Amino acid sequence: MPALLAWCLIWGQWAGLTSLGMSGGTALGCASVTGMGLALIARSRWRRLMVAAGFPLSFALSGLASGWSAVWWLLPLAGLALAYPVRTWSDAPLFPTGATALDGLADLIRLPANARVLDAGCGLGHGLQALRRAWPQARLEGIEWSRPWRQIAALRCPWATVRHGDMWAESWAGHDLVYLFQRPESMRRAVEKAQRDMRPGTWLVSLEFEAQGLRPHARLQHPGQRPVWIYVIREAHPAQGHHPHSHHSSVQCS
Repeated sequence: MPALLAWCLIWGQWAGLTSLGMSGGTALGCASVTGMGLALIARSRWRRLMVAAGFPLSFALSGLASGWSAVWWLLPLAGLALAYPVRTWSDAPLFPTGATALDGLADLIRLPANARVLDAGCGLGHGLQALRRAWPQARLEGIEWSRPWRQIAALRCPWATVRHGDMWAESWAGHDLVYLFQRPESMRRAVEKAQRDMRPGTWLVSLEFEAQGLRPHARLQHPGQRPVWIYVIREAHPAQGHHPHSHHSSVQCS
């Protein structure tokens, strides 16, 4: 039903724009951008794909675009490329952090007053909002390569410092905690960067995916939600054969 409502709204926008004299191709581009925006509200990847792709596909099947130049179909692709630059395709796509996903994290990690907390790959700012629930007094920072997402995150999180940049190229040094919601394939790279940049005694927090090569300090598991893996950065590298005595626990939160 949400997808049907979204498609009707997008079709209504296209019809309204063309009735006002806008060219069909331009109206198609505007309606497709609206569809991508509405897709962000959906809760799963496949639902977001259905909402975003429904209008262009139904428009193509309707035959209304017969005789148009193929260049008009590049507009939605151009919008997608702007939101997801090619160099970020190896990173995690847009999967927002749940509002309560990090609740209880402050009970397991004691950060100093005015601690610096970084959301590496902050997307639209959902992770920053969850981090603020955990540590309202922390200095929250976000870094995002997609310029549109960075601008939206900055608007949604005016109390945080959100900047455009490459999370892999910029240093994580100076931060007391780095939060990630990546993908399994990029976690090894994250571990290497954390061990290279971050000082001993600081924290690496990963939503859902384990950081292979590090022993977890704790694991926070809310019923029905993704696990939160908590790691403390040690001075010794695991590859040197030193196994630090860290606490491993599974915390069930109601």
